[in-house]
Amino acid sequence: MSRVFSGIQPTGEPHIGNYFGAMRNYVRLGEQFGKNSMYCVVDLHAITNPNAFDPATLAEKTYEMALANFAIGLDPSQVIFFVQSHVPEHHELNWIFTSITPVGELERMTQYKDKAGQFESIPSGLLMYPALMAADILLYKADTVPVGEDQDQHLELTREIARKFNHHFGQTFPEPKSVHDPNALRIPGVDGNGKMGKSKGPTSTIGILEPLDAIWQKLRVAPTDPARVRRTDPGNPDVCLIFDYHKLFSDLDTIQLVDRECRTAGIGCVDCKKKLMEGVTAHLTPIQQRAEELRTDPDYVKDALRQGAQEARAIARPVIEEVREKVGFLKL
Repeated sequence: MSRVFSGIQPTGEPHIGNYFGAMRNYVRLGEQFGKNSMYCVVDLHAITNPNAFDPATLAEKTYEMALANFAIGLDPSQVIFFVQSHVPEHHELNWIFTSITPVGELERMTQYKDKAGQFESIPSGLLMYPALMAADILLYKADTVPVGEDQDQHLELTREIARKFNHHFGQTFPEPKSVHDPNALRIPGVDGNGKMGKSKGPTSTIGILEPLDAIWQKLRVAPTDPARVRRTDPGNPDVCLIFDYHKLFSDLDTIQLVDRECRTAGIGCVDCKKKLMEGVTAHLTPIQQRAEELRTDPDYVKDALRQGAQEARAIARPVIEEVREKVGFLKL
């Protein structure tokens, strides 16, 4: 049976881009694949970019990312959910993959090129990020990886690393395929500056656990169709990020009403945002209530992560033993 693997970074607060782009898909695939679906908070990846994480809060954010996934409905008793650094086999396979991966292949990664420009002295971990990602996936011989389209290049390198290892040491790893949620949208940042992302800071994101009044303050001043200078100007919902958000949070009747009334200036931008906030409130309130329940029982989250790490290691150990033998390491 297929094995699903995906990881999510604990840098920043989980936002609606994470939720609609990946986390909701985790729940769906967990229901389909059960314990053959594995999800990981990739704290080792988080430290490859020193500008993007704070050592003082890394553990807290790792915990919060796990809590957020459980709050949206991911059942840790149904899937394997764990923290990357709790399974040391990731380190070992990463080093082996690093040793067989050409520097040129790593340097051509688009995300590396984009992030490297932020540094006067580039951290080597930033370059090696895709080798660690390949180790995360192939350690469990996963063949199905739900990711965003921006990770396709990394998945192709993972397949290349699998082929290279198999060629040199014998057939060991599958060549995993990426799976995109067909309903996932490229969600714009609430500030209107490109795709929503944790690396852009809280002014760009709408956190799924963020207080609703704080979300409203962001939506209230969010840009809309620039052609609507006055309330009486007709607008074009197709170029308005608020309408993109309606597609995520509002029911079909509301979406159709907003589309029609915006084009005819029958509704103003503030009223449009208020209607959106109704959908946001209805959607996020149950998630936030569940998160608060989980916070009253922190041992539930920690026990689930401890169990997940044990289950992950039970799969990882025999794979590492196989790799060690094929690479030629001395066995005592």
